[in-house]
Amino acid sequence: MTDSTRFDWRPFLLKWSGEWADCPRDNETRSEQDAAAERARWLGFPPASEERIVAMEARLGRRMPPSYREFLKVSDGWQHAGGFVWLLAGTAEARWHDDAYGLADMFEEHVDEDAEPEERRGAEVWRHGLQLDVESDATRLVMDPDGVGEDGEWAVYSWASWRAKPPRRYPSFSAFMQDMHREFHSLRAGPHHEGPVFVNDTTREQDALVDEARLEALRGGWGRAQELLDGAKGYGRPRAAGLGDQIRRLLGHREASFEGLVTDPRYAPELLPVLLVGRSAYPYKDDSTLRFALRGADEGVVALARATAELVRNGGYRYAPAGPFGEAVERARELARWGDTDEAWQTLREALPWWEPLGPDHLAPLGWVADPVLGPLLTSERGRELLSTPRGGQGGGVPEPTAGLDPGGLAWLADSGSFASRTSYRFVLVEGVEPAELPGRLADGAGAALGRPRSFWETRQSAPRNRREFPYEDDEACVAVGRAGTGWSFAFDGAPARFDRDQFVSPAPAASTGTRAVVVWCGLRAGVQGAFFHLSVARDGAEQYAFTYGDGEVLTSGEVPWALDPSRFFGGLGDGSEVERSLLEAVAEEFGARLPRHAIEAGRLHTFTTRSWTAPEDAGSHPRVRRYWRTARPEDGQPKESEMRRLR
Repeated sequence: MTDSTRFDWRPFLLKWSGEWADCPRDNETRSEQDAAAERARWLGFPPASEERIVAMEARLGRRMPPSYREFLKVSDGWQHAGGFVWLLAGTAEARWHDDAYGLADMFEEHVDEDAEPEERRGAEVWRHGLQLDVESDATRLVMDPDGVGEDGEWAVYSWASWRAKPPRRYPSFSAFMQDMHREFHSLRAGPHHEGPVFVNDTTREQDALVDEARLEALRGGWGRAQELLDGAKGYGRPRAAGLGDQIRRLLGHREASFEGLVTDPRYAPELLPVLLVGRSAYPYKDDSTLRFALRGADEGVVALARATAELVRNGGYRYAPAGPFGEAVERARELARWGDTDEAWQTLREALPWWEPLGPDHLAPLGWVADPVLGPLLTSERGRELLSTPRGGQGGGVPEPTAGLDPGGLAWLADSGSFASRTSYRFVLVEGVEPAELPGRLADGAGAALGRPRSFWETRQSAPRNRREFPYEDDEACVAVGRAGTGWSFAFDGAPARFDRDQFVSPAPAASTGTRAVVVWCGLRAGVQGAFFHLSVARDGAEQYAFTYGDGEVLTSGEVPWALDPSRFFGGLGDGSEVERSLLEAVAEEFGARLPRHAIEAGRLHTFTTRSWTAPEDAGSHPRVRRYWRTARPEDGQPKESEMRRLR
């Protein structure tokens, strides 16, 4: 059917007419014309002769496109094209639109200089297009004589004011009519259509394709399955949308409603959290949108939705499926919460053969996407890998594993990316201890306890704002913790306070009791603050060596090993990022440690608040205060957050 000149109109139109005549009427009032069409089982009119078509073309001054011409030879016009065009033009009614409703001016107001040609054409077509709507529900329909494809077809544009969307473009008249046939079905056969069930050869054919798509998806053929489900969704088949949304969600599309499945008690426990966490990303989506998504649900599902919403909001939801797959999920969560995201994903992937669907329309494990620790494991590549893996008792080939997300080492901190605005960061590495032990080494009192896993941005947003004065001893860092490779744990702060060499106290000695600890504080791209870098290493509670670079000079203490000798790095290597990368590579090589990029940048890690990184005040001295103000932007006189100066 891709070649519209060969489209077989008669069987298509006869089938459509028969389905329209047989569809349940509910309490509809039919006009005499509709009643006659029902009796005749024909929504069309007598065919137009070649002479009549030629006369029309002479009147309009253009030869008609192939698919519209062939259509007229079968029916000279059409009734009920979809749900909103009640009468479609034949040879007598077709006329040039000539911007009869002022649509060209309206659309051109929203077309700027950089608009794509197609956007411009969508506005201009209303001046010169051929109008096909004769009677409609405020729906305008034109064919574009300038939008001619290689097959000679004219593009068709449809617009309705009540849709609040731009005009929709179809490549040909036959493509438009096929879509209107789908629209007719979707309006009659939607899952919430009231009245008798709408069943015919088309609905049975589409439902069979939905079943085929379900099995194809479980075999790993998600691309073919999605194509079949999208086609069936166009016909309003009740299961198609819910099945297709499962595929789309694993491909990274957050706007998934799981229509027809999320209200089913069998699937609600797994799909509700995914629905809710997707909506939490859009603050404008209030409870009314959730109520709409749950329309038709029983009281049990509604109560479950309320309870689940509270868990999702508070970060307390945990995906916990049953059986061996559930055990693998627990292992993956334990790995992910300490930063081992690549190993966590491998654990989930290898456990997929053990996954058991909750019912026949459950295509893949989904609840983990809403889990605050496991959800960040999802990428579009990993989603495709999961969908390509046979599961649910189906056979098929296993896809090649996706590449890991963590590059290893420390040098990635010098890369641009999601942390491109980061100019300073600091971290502590402690050897031979678990991450859960770090608060006991780096914090006092209430701070010596791990908080719930949080993302980097959640941690930053929870920090105090609009403060301009801080006691020096208040440089208490909110750090994320995890494993830093074999035998090491880390505490990382991606948004530290300003570095003050005179007041800085390294936490390395306190962290190194009975072991070894490394502290790095890097600000080689710190802009107005001035470039700086600090490294200190301690063992058994005592500093072994350290150096600090700042203001063009290096201060050292102890015997710095040759591999980390600052003279190797601050001798004119180039810009700050080059020096930074070389230093980080050397630290990683010297200690065999790494930081997990994906977990730090995109995941959720446990956090705690360290003791201050600055020296306490001397007894009897005047309180030291770190005070900031913001300078003005030259162009508008408004404060610029990034331009701050410190007074002592």
